[in-house]
Amino acid sequence: MSVHSHILHGLYAVTDSSLIPDMPLADAVAAAVRGGARLVQYRDKSADPARRTYEAKALLKLCREHEIPLIINDDVELAAALGADGVHLGREDAPLDEARVRLGPRAIIGMSCYDSLKHAVAAQHAGADYVAFGSFYPSLSKPRTVRAPLALLAEARQRLSVPICAIGGITPENGATLFAAGADMLAVISGLFGQADIEAAAQRYARLFK
Repeated sequence: MSVHSHILHGLYAVTDSSLIPDMPLADAVAAAVRGGARLVQYRDKSADPARRTYEAKALLKLCREHEIPLIINDDVELAAALGADGVHLGREDAPLDEARVRLGPRAIIGMSCYDSLKHAVAAQHAGADYVAFGSFYPSLSKPRTVRAPLALLAEARQRLSVPICAIGGITPENGATLFAAGADMLAVISGLFGQADIEAAAQRYARLFK
């Protein structure tokens, strides 16, 4: 079991600056946190390192104030440079063992496992703090991603001791089904940052965990 299991639970806000062109990213994330987000992942696929560093620093300050983890998507070096709480790795990213050496034993390291329980079991064995499955539903943010069946969550719950994150097209309506099936966290992008009232949207997700 991950030493971070007690905090890896609830609404997991994953950023996408393209959804909020008229709002500073930190303001949008602050609204999500006020609404009940319990973790934040800084996800930015741009090739602008200065902007990425600036935004990630602002989010780290915000997350520290609210005592919630900030996870950096893909970028182990940025996470290390900022002293962020951890990193989320996908299939094409740095190997988990290398990320652990770089970030240290207390870092939170999550792994995308898509629709593969085999991949998740291997990630847990390698020291992942949580695993993520999805997309469970059609996703605006990742329209071409692999789809994961709902039954995967129940099977994973029986096989794994680390927290399980579900992602992909999650709404407050279908999120209850994922939580009941075994997900500890619901990772949401457009369902939060694509909404007119981010705080209210976060509240709807947060109620699922009460």
